[in-house]
Order: sequence, then C-alpha cells, then structure tokens
Amino acid sequence: MTAEFDLIIRDGEIADGRGGALYQGDVAIKDGRIAAVGTVPGHGREELDARGKIVSPGFVDIHTHYDGQSTWDSHLAPSSWHGVTTVVMGNCGVGFAPVRPSDQDRLIELMEGVEDIPGVALHEGLSWAWHSFADYLDAVAARPHDIDICAQLPHGALRVYVMGERGARLEPATEKDIAEMRALSAEAMRAGAIGFSTSRTLNHRTVKGDPTPSLRATEAELMGIAQGLADAGSGVIELISDFNTPDVDTEFGMIRRLVEKTGRPLSLSLAQGHSHPDGWRTILNHIESASRDGLPIRAQIAPRPIGILLGLQGTLNPFSAHETFAAIKDKPLAEKLSAMRDPAFRARMMAETDARQSHPLARRVMAFDQIFPLGDPPDYEPPQSQALANIAARRGISPVELAYDMLLEDEGRSFLFMPFANYARYNLDVCGEMIAHPDCVMGLGDGGAHVGIISDASFMTYLLTHWGRDRAKGKFDIGWLIKRQTADTARAVGLHDRGVLAPGMKADVNVIDFAALQVKAPSMAYDLPAGGKRLLQGASGYDATIVSGEVIYRDGVATGALPGKLVRGPQTRPA
Repeated sequence: MTAEFDLIIRDGEIADGRGGALYQGDVAIKDGRIAAVGTVPGHGREELDARGKIVSPGFVDIHTHYDGQSTWDSHLAPSSWHGVTTVVMGNCGVGFAPVRPSDQDRLIELMEGVEDIPGVALHEGLSWAWHSFADYLDAVAARPHDIDICAQLPHGALRVYVMGERGARLEPATEKDIAEMRALSAEAMRAGAIGFSTSRTLNHRTVKGDPTPSLRATEAELMGIAQGLADAGSGVIELISDFNTPDVDTEFGMIRRLVEKTGRPLSLSLAQGHSHPDGWRTILNHIESASRDGLPIRAQIAPRPIGILLGLQGTLNPFSAHETFAAIKDKPLAEKLSAMRDPAFRARMMAETDARQSHPLARRVMAFDQIFPLGDPPDYEPPQSQALANIAARRGISPVELAYDMLLEDEGRSFLFMPFANYARYNLDVCGEMIAHPDCVMGLGDGGAHVGIISDASFMTYLLTHWGRDRAKGKFDIGWLIKRQTADTARAVGLHDRGVLAPGMKADVNVIDFAALQVKAPSMAYDLPAGGKRLLQGASGYDATIVSGEVIYRDGVATGALPGKLVRGPQTRPA
C-alpha cells in the first residue's frame, strides 16, 4: 500500500487557529507541511487516531529566556511540555550577544539578576563560541532542538558592547555610540534576529544590584536602534517599562514616536499592579488610541497572576530574612527539614519573627494576606478566604506558625504562592478583560527564567484549562483561545508560516485530550549545568506534539526527534 502522506491525524476536533468553531476532520502532513485538512482520502506512513481529541496548531510563545539553555540543551523544557512548538527568546533586554570577552561575566551577572538563572550554571554551560550576534545565532543553529527558536537582539548586551563601562554606568550614548548601535541592529536583523528588546524598569538589576544598562536610554538611542531595524526592513521591538519616568503620557509618547517614525511593530508588558490596581487601564487606553491610528503596538499579557513560589527548595520563603534560617539556607533539603522539625529551632524562628517584620524582604514574603497554598493541582485563582492570614485566623493560630507548617509538607517540597500582579482584588477578572482585548497578545511566560521563584512556562496549558473549561464564569470559546496562542502570537512577531492548520503551512500540531488536560504542580530539578536548580512544571493531556511533521512528544514523553530549527527573521505565508 502506497502512503501518500507522511502522517495523517484522523477524526479529530480541529481548532485550526482561525478562531472559529471546532469541526471534525483529518490533518494530513507531507514534507514538514500541512498537505490537507478535512476529509483526507489515502494513507499516511503513520496515522494517529484523534477521535474525541482537539487537533490544534502548535503554540507560539513570544516571551521566553532560553538564551543560555538553547546553547547547551536540545530540549527546551518546560515550554515544549506545554504544546509550544516555537519560542521567542532574548526578551527584556538581556542576553549574551554581541559580547567582548571582557564583558562575559557582566552579561552573566545581568541575566542572573534579572531572570534568576544561576550564575554557576551559566558559567559552566555557556561556551562563548561567539562574538557578534550573527555568531551567536550560528551557535544556536548548530545544536538540534525539539522546537523552533527565534532570537531577539538584547539592548543590555548591545549597549555594553558599544559603550563598555559607560554603558553599564547608564551614561548617555553619544551620536557615535548611537550610530554604531544602529548599524549593529541592522546587521543582527539581516543575520536573522526576529527583533530587538529593551528594559526600562528598576526591577531589573544585576545580581550585584546594579540597574540594567538600558534603564535610562534616551529616546535618541532607542530611535537609533529602531531605525537600524527599519534599515534592515524587519524586526519587532519588545519593551518593558515602569511607566513612571516621569509619567505614563511622556513614556508612551516616546514609544509611540518609535513606531510612528520607523514602522516597526512593538509589544510591551502589561499587568495589573497591586499598588495601583487600575493603572493598567491607562496604558491600555494609550495602546487603543495608537491602534486606532494604525500603529502596530500591542500589550503582552498573562492569563493568571504573576507571582513568586515560596518554598524550602526555592530562592525565597517566608523566613528568608530571618538570621536563624540563614544558618541553614544553603543546606540540602533533608538537612533543612531536620533542623526545622527541631522544636528548639522552631522556637528560635518564632521568637525572631517580630524583630524581622520591618526588614524589606520580610515585609514582602510575610504578607500573609496575599500568600496562598499552591496545592496539587495548583490553584492560581484562590479565594481571599484561602490566604494564609485567613486560614490561620480560622484555626486560631498565627499565620507565621501556619506558614512554617506548610513549608514542611510533602517532605519540604510544597510551595506557597504569592501573587504580585493581576490579583489585587483576589480574582482574575482583569486577566479576562486583557485576554479578550484585541490589542493584547499572550506572553510573559518567561520560559527558561526565574528558575528558583517562578514557574510560568505553563501559561499555555492554563489558558486552555482555566479560561476554556474550568472557570465558573467568563469562559471563552476553546477555538478562539487556541487562536490567541497560535495565529495571534505568531503574527505578532512576523511569523506567517505557522499558527494555522491550512495547506502549505508549517506542520506544527498538537493533539490534545482536553478532558485530561491539566497543569501539574511545579517541582525542583537539579539538572542545569554544574548541578544548578530550576523549577519545572509539566502537563498531562498532550497526546502528541508535532514539529515540522515529526512527533516530538507522545503522552508527554520525548520521542528523541529533534526537528526544531533556528528561525531566521520573519517568515512569509507559503504560496
């Protein structure tokens, strides 16, 4: 029997990425492309039975930080565990190229501080077999991967490369500096960068506490770099800002001019801050106005709270500011447990608590009215009644005692969840508004980063389960949600060859058991170079994930296939 196709996915409920209702049919694949969708006669060299399962395009995650991991690891987990088939890395202005040998440690310190990736792992894992951004792209391309990778030129690395110590000290760029950055930006886009990223937030600091080099970059500097993208005729801009330098209108005015004068699409991070719960609406209003004027500016958003995981295995826990805990902070988990189970040690911790309440870190990690048990499966929309302060009140104990006990659960592997954005009113209604907004695009998952405190690479799975199935109110149609994570994210970064199941499109596909789809509880692994630790979070319900026509995961288990490639620049829709 002759096989007309390499693979046929039979009788699935097709969510084709266009946002419409699901329909039953087949998806045929040949030579890494979708060959047919609908009722497909003939045979495939391999056929998958998808009856009762959703068949969707592979997910496109536009906000990750695999800049280091992609050079030493062929599997871009945990993102590839969540149906992601294309990632965009190099966000937030941090990365590892271009670079001079004298600045390698500086870039590691910046990545470690901003993205909580262990410096020891970066020192061990990075080969530094590159100088220019084009060299770096070649190094990424040389390693086979499970999924496709797009890379952005990071402002921090670019500024230090051109300006050296002056750039790190936040000195203004000269006309000569700007001209060089413009030329290097154009060169990077022509070599295959998907875009350029920058950070203007005080929250981004090196591991030594120094601000990110791009913090105070002038409009002239940013404009010069954006003009470099325009010179090359390609490239998107990704930006994060505090929007208080000196005010929202002034900052957004500059952002608007960058896009007006260069024509380059721009996305910026948007979340609800807890200190000003409605401030995000002001920024979104500016984006709406720009969009009405035809300017391609979007907000990158999250489908759930952005928050920190507190635990004995992680970077932080409610007792991180305690001197008593400092004595065991770096001990193996078993030794921490043994110490904390000692009544005398516990008494010392409790006695120290009052004295530590005024410590800036303690005020954050002991805000028990905003800290919740995470649970298994994890609950990312807990009611206010489940805050530790309220649980403790019902039990007649102090929240400090409750937190101490909860940290010891599951042999010290349990986590508490401390949202710091998108949860000011103890619900996710604001996330629902953002998800529904046409000027917003899904992002901010930070796959590959914040490996000791945050585990948000599971955003894609959560978007489908919580907002498409489990939430009591405000749910969205599943076909439309899949469009939000496939076609919409792909188009936002100039990828027009994927994100939709249609003949000629790239054959990146998920087969999903929607009833079984679930975000698993996060766990700590010690598998980074030099034994560095990282939070990992898996999923159940992905029957198959397919990249360029090859099955890379079956039932969550890697097949060994590594068809993933470096995507060089924007991609046009196949003819």
